[in-house]
Amino acid sequence: MKKDPVCNMDVREDDAITAECDGLLYYFCSEGCKEKFLKERICKVQKSVYDLIIIGGGPAGLTAAVYAATLKMDALLVTKDLGGQAIDSTKIENYMGFDFIKGPELIEKFQYQLIHSHYIDHLMSEVEKVGPVENGLNITTSKLTKYFTKSLIIATGMTRKKLNVEGEEMFQRRGIFYGNIQDISFVQGEDVAVVGGGNSALQVVENLCSVAKKIYLISDFKLTADPVIIERVSRFENLTKYEGVKIVEFSGESALSGIAVRKKAEEKTIKLPVKGVFIAIGLQPNSSLVAHLVKLNDRSEIVINPDCSTSYSGIFAAGDVTNAFGKRIVIASGEGAKAALAARQYILNSAALRR
Repeated sequence: MKKDPVCNMDVREDDAITAECDGLLYYFCSEGCKEKFLKERICKVQKSVYDLIIIGGGPAGLTAAVYAATLKMDALLVTKDLGGQAIDSTKIENYMGFDFIKGPELIEKFQYQLIHSHYIDHLMSEVEKVGPVENGLNITTSKLTKYFTKSLIIATGMTRKKLNVEGEEMFQRRGIFYGNIQDISFVQGEDVAVVGGGNSALQVVENLCSVAKKIYLISDFKLTADPVIIERVSRFENLTKYEGVKIVEFSGESALSGIAVRKKAEEKTIKLPVKGVFIAIGLQPNSSLVAHLVKLNDRSEIVINPDCSTSYSGIFAAGDVTNAFGKRIVIASGEGAKAALAARQYILNSAALRR
């Protein structure tokens, strides 16, 4: 794998677009990045001022980016990865144009649109700070690069909540997973545990029922999933339910080999020899980046108006990070398109006012 010198995206040598400059061969994700690189080498000036910056590379951010490109906006997408939570979705049903598609396949199609069909400037990096300045906002990335923008779309999605239990960090992706797992063969014929009592946790149980040997469903409280789903999984012969129980320890050497659970308000622990644990206890909106600028609700979601505008002029938000109804990929995508259209109108209105 090589790194695109413009956007920092990983690219395969055999698929990459190449260019030779000053005796060195460079690899690019797209013709757009190649042209940008060669132009900046000649001009010796890196572009740092945009009409619109989009933060976040999930369905909302990617759709906003594609719409910004089709609207011919001077825009930049900044994201630490492409896909967001959708990359972990094993089954997406009834997204328009597809009766069924896997998350990684859908994101691959989004990515192709972004860097080939409708190119806009993009950078693989985290954003560390958003600060207000005259007539816009300053954005500082983890590479300590600063950009100025007249408008901003926050599409940072949500992060899966963690248990914060001993051993959790050590065994991430070595037995501990959040939500579903792409390579289900990892736990083929093994004993596993699913943590959580909502619909998401029980959907993981359904995905594992024909794969795992034994499934332990562990929930702090009584199950809160829809009654029809609870009834359905309760018929699984390989399922054991632990309600009012919590995990207190993860153990193993190079990979997870077991957990310890304890009934709440009791001291006695039970050891369960599991090779996989799937944690599905909810999501936390990634709104802290602009929490000092925009209004949040009691769930830390960004409060938006029908046009995706926020309480701060020039800042828009889309997708799961907002209080929009329905945490669905198709809804996040639609909100991303709406936010791009609204940001463009904001730029046009601002320009008219300055005349």
